Amino acid sequence: MTVAKLTIGELEAGYPLYCKALRRLLQQGRTAQEIERTVCWGHLETLNRCLPGRYKSPSYLMALIKRDLSQPKE
Repeated sequence: MTVAKLTIGELEAGYPLYCKALRRLLQQGRTAQEIERTVCWGHLETLNRCLPGRYKSPSYLMALIKRDLSQPKE
């Protein structure tokens, strides 16, 4: 099996999509363990590891999204 090699620039370009995918997974009620095995989680981890000043950890993003989803809409 071949592994796709993405550049940091390609990962950065996909960042909004990875965040959207993370939100969708949380809306679907997936567990943290299931989410941590996804491709989007891996890409978010890579961005955080390579550019920590620019990108937050996926765990932090997940907490923010969970908080946002739990707040009632006005």
